[in-house]
Amino acid sequence: MPRSHPFTAHVPALTNKDGILYDVVGVGNALVDMIAMVDDDFLGAHDMVKGSMALIETDRAVQLSQAVGASTRTSGGSGANTLAGIASLGGDVAFIGKVADDEFGAVFADDMKQIGVDFRSGKPDSSVPTGRCIIAVTPDAQRTMNTFLGISTQLSFGDISSDVIAAGAVLYLEGYLFDRDEAKDAFRKAAALAHLNGRVVALTLSDSFCVDRHRADFQSLVKNDIDILFANEDELKSLYETTDFDEAVQLLRRDCHIAAVTRSEKGSVIVTRDDVHEVPAAPVSQVVDTTGAGDLFAAGFLRGLTQGKDLTSCARIGAIAAAEVISHVGPRPLVPLVSLLPADLQ
Repeated sequence: MPRSHPFTAHVPALTNKDGILYDVVGVGNALVDMIAMVDDDFLGAHDMVKGSMALIETDRAVQLSQAVGASTRTSGGSGANTLAGIASLGGDVAFIGKVADDEFGAVFADDMKQIGVDFRSGKPDSSVPTGRCIIAVTPDAQRTMNTFLGISTQLSFGDISSDVIAAGAVLYLEGYLFDRDEAKDAFRKAAALAHLNGRVVALTLSDSFCVDRHRADFQSLVKNDIDILFANEDELKSLYETTDFDEAVQLLRRDCHIAAVTRSEKGSVIVTRDDVHEVPAAPVSQVVDTTGAGDLFAAGFLRGLTQGKDLTSCARIGAIAAAEVISHVGPRPLVPLVSLLPADLQ
């Protein structure tokens, strides 16, 4: 049976509101994104599978960095993107990740500070460089990611401040952490610590290939440890090993308290034990780059949740945030997202 959880009918209700300093505390891979526009031939020439995320080693990272040429550099990583979105919506946030004392580490830390995120880095190790993600964006707006995790995967529970975890109303964890046992251990301990303090724990599945690698772990987490799940349609199908979306949703209802499943232009589906709600996507004049769409949807949803809004309103905020980020290159908003919200979502 799933553990007891701090929920009322649908919306999380924190059992202990004392000591909350942050709306959301995120734990994830601290990466610098290198974003480049390419054509389909480039993907073929470099053996990339469109729309996938491939983990690469140092030599491959150097080779691809040179091949893409000019690129936009910004602090990145799935969880970091979500925290940046919440900050853009007016939320108070902190992010825990690990960077090295190098050029890319400085880029990450400075960028997070400038956008209003309290960044808490683990102890650096000069022998391992800061991670980076080389993102190839094709004309159809699909992003293909090649990720060199670097020092980010060396995050351990010793790098995580118990005080920071306890100070967040919601702990947000990214599935990419599961690609290393030490980080996986930190992930589980951080979730247990958050629950010990009466906080809410959210998980994003991150990538269908990530789900393929860690399906049993994710299924266990969804059933026993997680209060809110974020996934896209492909990730959800992978989680339950089915090609039928409706079947996956029914299985999800059995396992999860609240889930938000994105379906690109079809909008999102909000799943609870009792109900399934469809929420349309927000209009966008042109889709330029889908990088960060799911991350920003989660940002909007969590921002609404920490403000006490109903789940449909949370999904609407998420849709607005996602629409903004896919209208331009890069995984971060170019305008304050709070300025895009209609009066009833302020």
